[in-house]
Amino acid sequence: MLTYFPKYFTSKAITLYILVLVLCNLIFFKNALSMMWWVFGLVEVIGFFYFANQFTRQWGQISTKKYVKQLFKTALVIRLVWLVFSYFFYTSMTGQPFEFDAGDALGYHNEAIWVHQLINDGNLSAFFTYLDGRFSDMGYTFYLGWQYWITGDSIFIARLLKVLYGAYTCVLIYKLTVRNFGEETGRMAAIFCMLMPNLILYTGLHTKEVEMVLLTVAFMERSDWMFRNKNFNFAEIAPPIVLAGSLFFFRTVLGATAIFALFTTLLFTSTKVLGMGKRVILIVWVLLTVGYFVGSRLSTEVEAVWKAREANQAASMEWRSVRDNGNKFAKYATGAVFAPIIFIIPFPTIIETPLQQNQKIINGGNYVKNILAFFVIFGMIWILKEGKWREYITMGAFTIGYLLVVANSSFAHSERFHQPALPFLMVFAAYGISKMTNTQKKYFTWYMAFIFVAIVAWSWFKLAGRGMA
Repeated sequence: MLTYFPKYFTSKAITLYILVLVLCNLIFFKNALSMMWWVFGLVEVIGFFYFANQFTRQWGQISTKKYVKQLFKTALVIRLVWLVFSYFFYTSMTGQPFEFDAGDALGYHNEAIWVHQLINDGNLSAFFTYLDGRFSDMGYTFYLGWQYWITGDSIFIARLLKVLYGAYTCVLIYKLTVRNFGEETGRMAAIFCMLMPNLILYTGLHTKEVEMVLLTVAFMERSDWMFRNKNFNFAEIAPPIVLAGSLFFFRTVLGATAIFALFTTLLFTSTKVLGMGKRVILIVWVLLTVGYFVGSRLSTEVEAVWKAREANQAASMEWRSVRDNGNKFAKYATGAVFAPIIFIIPFPTIIETPLQQNQKIINGGNYVKNILAFFVIFGMIWILKEGKWREYITMGAFTIGYLLVVANSSFAHSERFHQPALPFLMVFAAYGISKMTNTQKKYFTWYMAFIFVAIVAWSWFKLAGRGMA
């Protein structure tokens, strides 16, 4: 069993990224990527793979207490450095401390200022009138408004809290993974989360992803604890139910997927994990919770999202194909295309395309996800082969369920919408690596060839669809 991320894989991953980056920019020389985005990509890829190898080796021998402290401190420092850098970088590039094309971020910011003012005026009821029963997406605005009330509309403090949330998420992933896959895999998974560029990125933005990921991971960690813990009382049941409910206020399908994961676990989990008496009581609790949601406006939102999924995806892709700077091939992208590769995508944008600065800044992070997908798939195959899927069903049902929803949405290739599942992909990737032997190395080489071809093809697709190839 491997207890670290071998250099054999990390060095090959770095080499392939540099190769495909150089080749694509030579092939599509007229649309070569600006050097600034090269630097971002190289830092993300080399930073992740080099330090993933180093830290999984070096931290494997230290005590658990020291490891947790080191994990939290390092995750905190990395995110704090990015926070400070990104604050001034975005201010320099856009004239304000918000990312490129920051429509959502500015929307949250302005609505939070409004909530702050309502609190000062003693008129918070106006916010609930404005909601008119709509819940999805409003939890973050409400939370940020109260935060602004305390901090005086401070953007920097809001992001400083995101740094803390992001670092603590790594600790929760460690606890969750150790309980399921053992100490060594837990350490590896947490280090992956600590270094993952896509998770670090949002600590410097003003969107809801960091808080949403924290709540999702906390839900999964507490649910897993509830199912596995021998003690059984209300204090064990309440946190997962409350956390699942809170997700509805950030993204409707996220809350629905959390409830789905609970139900799936109660129906299929191994009796070694969950005894029959405890199972029956939990089924009653979850049914009561679902009954509450079904009787509320939330059920209407979930039903509307589900019924409109295919039409929304088709309409969105059609719009993307005809809009200014759009891609005429986008209309052919459907759930049938995205679902088989949902663990792998999005592919990185490593050529110059107009108005896609946000995609280019995280090109290296998307490549890291592409590579780790090999180990995710291998880990899941191993679990099925060993017949142990019932033991890890909560995490598996949520991850697969949520990503299938994304695959059938209009945001299948938007890395932002993959965020809630990303920490759990890191867990399965760590488990897959732990099970690797010399026999499977040849499959990794073949997979790298596939990623190479896929990224070159994706670069052509992005340019040709815009008439730029």
